[in-house]
Amino acid sequence: MLSVLAVSTALVLAACSSTPDNASRAPVSQGDGGLSGPLVGARWNLLLMGTDERLSMPQPAFFQITRDGKIAGSDGCNTFNGTVGLGESQRIEVGELATTRMGCAKLEDAKRVTGMLENAYRYLIDHDRVVFFGPDSRVLGGWRKAN
Repeated sequence: MLSVLAVSTALVLAACSSTPDNASRAPVSQGDGGLSGPLVGARWNLLLMGTDERLSMPQPAFFQITRDGKIAGSDGCNTFNGTVGLGESQRIEVGELATTRMGCAKLEDAKRVTGMLENAYRYLIDHDRVVFFGPDSRVLGGWRKAN
């Protein structure tokens, strides 16, 4: 648990140095060859909401990004898909996600998971973990790369 807190603290401090000039979401392009980088192709499983909240969901929440700019996964209750752009300075922009509408006892938590993705502005990767930050540099949550 201490290592998670230490990583979270370090990531928050690193994000403070890269606060966007304004909160408007500038377009993010994927370039000619499609998306590339450590976020692309891997499966990322939900680790934390915010800096320390663990969710207990009926199914594992996860996402995957493909080279053609698509994102798909599960919010723990429903599957989702949409588009994603990655840009310079570790910028990320996830378009509005389309989700299935199955009933679930944890539906509010599931909506928080998709909300985290849709509100992500910047990301930071440390080994097998990625943390998403909002436009205000607030930590939205963290994910761990699946083995």
